[in-house]
Amino acid sequence: MLMATANVLQDIEYYLPDKASTTKIARFFAVFSDCTRLRLLSALAISPLCVTDLANILETNQTTVSHQLKTLRDLGMVDFERRGKILYYKITNPKINEILLLGVEYLGY
Repeated sequence: MLMATANVLQDIEYYLPDKASTTKIARFFAVFSDCTRLRLLSALAISPLCVTDLANILETNQTTVSHQLKTLRDLGMVDFERRGKILYYKITNPKINEILLLGVEYLGY
């Protein structure tokens, strides 16, 4: 026997994301579960940067940075602008920075 009212069940049916949408949402939030990606996004929230600068700031190798940037690019979270031979990466949407800031605020930092 269901305990939820018909209105509640109707609301859930209407607002509950379908499986495909849920998968996309989960992939989006999974980005924030990796420390390197979080630090990359935090740095890029301040300024567009090249791989060399990001590797130096994060004190990691360029291969790791490039790999994580590819993941972020594939999800549409970062993009790059070519300046001569150098690619400068930037966050594609200010909402990403807002999500980072909400996490920081939630944790009380």
